Amino acid sequence: MSEEILRKLNERRAVVGVIGLGYVGLPLAVEFARAGLKVIGFDLDKSRVDKINNGKSYIADVSTGVVGELVERGNLSAATDFSHLVRTDAVIICVPTPLRKTKEPDISFILAAAEQVKLHIHSPQLVVLESTTYPGTTDEVLLPMLEDTGLTLDRDFYLAFSPERVDPGNRQYQTHNIPKVVGGVSALSTEIAAALYRTIVNEVHKVSSARVAETAKLLENTFRSVNIGLVNEMAQLCYHLGIDSWEVIEAAATKPFGFMAFYPGPGIGGHCIPLDPHYLSWKARLHGFEARFIGLAEEVNSHMPRHVVQLVQDGLNAHGKPVRGSRILILGVAYKRDINDVRESPALGIVDQLLHKGGNLGYHDPFVTTMAIDGKGSLSSVDLTDEELSGCDCAVIVTDHSDIDYGRVLRLAPLVVDTRNVTRRLNLPEYEEKIVRL
Repeated sequence: MSEEILRKLNERRAVVGVIGLGYVGLPLAVEFARAGLKVIGFDLDKSRVDKINNGKSYIADVSTGVVGELVERGNLSAATDFSHLVRTDAVIICVPTPLRKTKEPDISFILAAAEQVKLHIHSPQLVVLESTTYPGTTDEVLLPMLEDTGLTLDRDFYLAFSPERVDPGNRQYQTHNIPKVVGGVSALSTEIAAALYRTIVNEVHKVSSARVAETAKLLENTFRSVNIGLVNEMAQLCYHLGIDSWEVIEAAATKPFGFMAFYPGPGIGGHCIPLDPHYLSWKARLHGFEARFIGLAEEVNSHMPRHVVQLVQDGLNAHGKPVRGSRILILGVAYKRDINDVRESPALGIVDQLLHKGGNLGYHDPFVTTMAIDGKGSLSSVDLTDEELSGCDCAVIVTDHSDIDYGRVLRLAPLVVDTRNVTRRLNLPEYEEKIVRL
């Protein structure tokens, strides 16, 4: 059976199913289709399925032209009917893994996807989980579910974990040139999963188990969370000491060894860094170990929106104005540059707190036309006109989108709070007195 599925993969005759067609699933499905394999994408959202089948993309990193060409060639299709899983030789689960309000892992989407795989599993078939989760999910949760069908691991089916490494908006590193970590619940599963990914990526890194692969993913984002937490705390410390934190980092970064530059910001956002470390710390607590660095980093990072609000208050106060009643213009609400994703964006907390303090809030974001405010309705992006900039009391740069003219912002806005250091790079000393930096 293993030789049969390997032969299909090597000859590009395998049919690949991708469950979940979001920021991870759709780019992955497109890569397999471009490699010449037949791909069926599965999603409960009928509008997504319809768009794909009509040759249209809804993800910024995937062009409609590419989707349309792959659909026309017959390499890519989408469905809400999971019975089509019987046609696949390999199925990859790419569903969300949020946190509960208690900060505990919510793997309900993984379980729902696995139930569909269980209903339609057949021999031989490879099953790969890509959704970020806690160590042990693949062999403690998925393996028993699949074995419950009466099929046998390494004889009828193969099971592995391969963490997604999607970075939305990154033009340099995309699916094909990001090394793929693969860990199976058996050595044979690892080999077959590696063969699958070799059809689309330049480098596959095999590890000894699914648990290692699961933990590697969590370490990647915990590393970033902890280091961002450190530099965010340093930024707050420097603010209280009257020192330019960005200049400090720039100086430290000249050391050619023993230092890796991280930069402060208004907070962390997206679906990975704010959530993934909690999966690791939750699993650690189950084994009686408290991951203190993770908790401290989360505490520091989650405080940053409040620190930004304090900068706005201090800046307005220096101009003799309170927050209440002042027109405050937020520039950028997506969680990172040049994307339309507001998941866990620090802008949400900043806007909420400024509204609570009575600020007259508006925002401009070329990628986000409307933004829901928890319990307060929604806001719509305003045009960045001269009147809007000169008429505000404070402009707050939260997301440094590429197509905003920050020199114009400096010229027209009476006060600018810069959380991304974009104004310093402009080198316009005549406007320094109106800038408050993180």
